[in-house]
Amino acid sequence: MKKIFGAKKSRDPPPTIQDATNQINKRGESVDEKIKKLDEELARYKEQIRKARPGPSQEAIKARAIRLLKHKRMYEEQRNMLYNQTYNLDQVGFAADGLKDAQQTMGAMKAANKELKGMMKTVKIEDIDNMQDEMTDLMDVSNEIQESLGRSYNIPDDVDEEDLMGELDALEADMEFESAAVPSYLQPDEESDLNLPAAPTYPAAVPVSRHQEDELGLPPVPRASLRS
Repeated sequence: MKKIFGAKKSRDPPPTIQDATNQINKRGESVDEKIKKLDEELARYKEQIRKARPGPSQEAIKARAIRLLKHKRMYEEQRNMLYNQTYNLDQVGFAADGLKDAQQTMGAMKAANKELKGMMKTVKIEDIDNMQDEMTDLMDVSNEIQESLGRSYNIPDDVDEEDLMGELDALEADMEFESAAVPSYLQPDEESDLNLPAAPTYPAAVPVSRHQEDELGLPPVPRASLRS
């Protein structure tokens, strides 16, 4: 069958936006090179026209320069068209990239949504509420256990508060009686705390007695005033 009808020719894949952009940029570069060469030639003609005398030779140079200017304008129009095509391709490329990003984002969101749904099936609000209630009951039991373990022993529960207050008053009266039995000059005076420095301590001088006299009948010199 292939020999009779022939095999289908394999079609090349259509060019991508990047391929078309690269091809147009190459054409634009070649056009820019031609415009650059025309500018150099026009600069030479301009110098020749400035140096030539008015006459047929100057007019001939002007005619060639005008012809080059027409070529330059044609190339400039082509370059502008290529720039517009490149701009349009860039816009299409940006739109295509945006759609690809949107597709990837949608795919990621769908996968995440499916995963969340699967996780939600394993987690129930009722189970969480029951667990919270159980935790509250366990904490209450734990507090009761701690209070029971911290209870003091040998303390009667039926203690009358009036008896305790009476015992406290009697204790205060005993303390006042003991403080009154101590002389006032021995009791600490809290108000007379002047924070005075302590007096220096020196060896006490030996008091002179009337019976202590030297051989001349004079009292002896105290030892504290003697220097070693």
